[in-house]
Amino acid sequence: MKKTTVSFFLITLVMQFGFSQRELIHAYPANLGFDEDFINQKVDSIMEMGIDSLAFPGAQLLVAKNDTVIFHKAYGFHTYDKKQAVALNDLYDLASVTKISGPLPALMKLVDEGKLDLDKPFSTYWEPWQHQKDKKDLTLREILAHQAGLVPYIVFMQKVLRKNGKLKKRFVHTSQDDKFQGQVYDKLYINNRFERKMNRIINRSKVSEEKKYTYSGLTFLIFPRLIEQLTGTDYQTYLDENFYHPLGCHTLGYLPKENHYVNNIVPTEIDTLFRKTLVQGWVHDENASLKGGVSGNAGLFGTADDLVKLMLFYQNYGNVDGKQLISAETVKEFTTVQYPENENYRGLGFDKPLLNNSELPLEKAYPSPLASPESFGHSGFTGTFVWADPVKKLTFIFLSNRVYPTRDHRNLYSLDIRQALQDVFYKAEGLNIQN
Repeated sequence: MKKTTVSFFLITLVMQFGFSQRELIHAYPANLGFDEDFINQKVDSIMEMGIDSLAFPGAQLLVAKNDTVIFHKAYGFHTYDKKQAVALNDLYDLASVTKISGPLPALMKLVDEGKLDLDKPFSTYWEPWQHQKDKKDLTLREILAHQAGLVPYIVFMQKVLRKNGKLKKRFVHTSQDDKFQGQVYDKLYINNRFERKMNRIINRSKVSEEKKYTYSGLTFLIFPRLIEQLTGTDYQTYLDENFYHPLGCHTLGYLPKENHYVNNIVPTEIDTLFRKTLVQGWVHDENASLKGGVSGNAGLFGTADDLVKLMLFYQNYGNVDGKQLISAETVKEFTTVQYPENENYRGLGFDKPLLNNSELPLEKAYPSPLASPESFGHSGFTGTFVWADPVKKLTFIFLSNRVYPTRDHRNLYSLDIRQALQDVFYKAEGLNIQN
């Protein structure tokens, strides 16, 4: 009885006074029509199975209905030695979730302001591509939908390592100075000129003549510099001022060690090739690390609370506290499938359900087959996953460090854990009323 009273009071306050999304409102699932016992039993079972199967040492799940958090629970530990339990305010390396959390909102705002056109050649804004025959006509729409024919990935780490595995001193130093300012890890600094080298390699990379869906994160490495050129503002400052601060995302950002957060930072992989140690507090992705930890493809860290605020912002089509930070039309355009005729299920930067997702069994679907076609999100290599469903008003945040101790741990995918967790909440809604 006490649970019901507290939750009803919170919901009433939201309805009467319009509490800001910046301070999350929590309620019990039963108060919004969900079967709470069903949720707890199923989620606990899936999470325990994931830990027992070494899919991850620990994880957490946050789910919101409408703009209200109805579930947030942590499971397991940071590592398999079980010394540090997962906490609800832990900071995670978001990996590719960075793409829709960092550069993408900035690109959306620039499209809104007419400073970018999705259907003009990207070379209009990125001058080096004007001199590349196979790139000069590629549009931003094609690029963001992964329809441009760009190569999926370039391993820049090979450029800083000798054949014997040692670092090349002309690129990486163990102390910081004027020529080596970007920090790769504790006591590792990258040559300022290496970013230009990375950009040159990207600019000269091959483009497939066959225009079909091929996931590529290459341009996300250069988007931060493009955003700075178009706005005249430092990339991180631009994100803070235009998005993270208005949304109340208190810890979402790059280089978390510089900010001295009280939050514990969940470790990722034991790196045996590059940094030769456990990666914790520094970006796991090697390409992003060679950008000094600030990139568009990876590098952001954040909590589940940060991420649900961002995804609710998207789910509400750019609106927060009655203000349109990005127009609804632009958000809808970016979250719409662009090239379904080419069997490409992607939006602009956003991941989308498979084209026939609702017809598939759980083990073949992505995400849950019960998610609406209008839903969208993204996953991250480290074991992160965010998803928003503007039709059914369900938002999912799943955080784990599945790459610990190595990236060979892939049971998160083979066991369909994220789809199964989503399925629980879609099925649980309405059960409480029926019972």
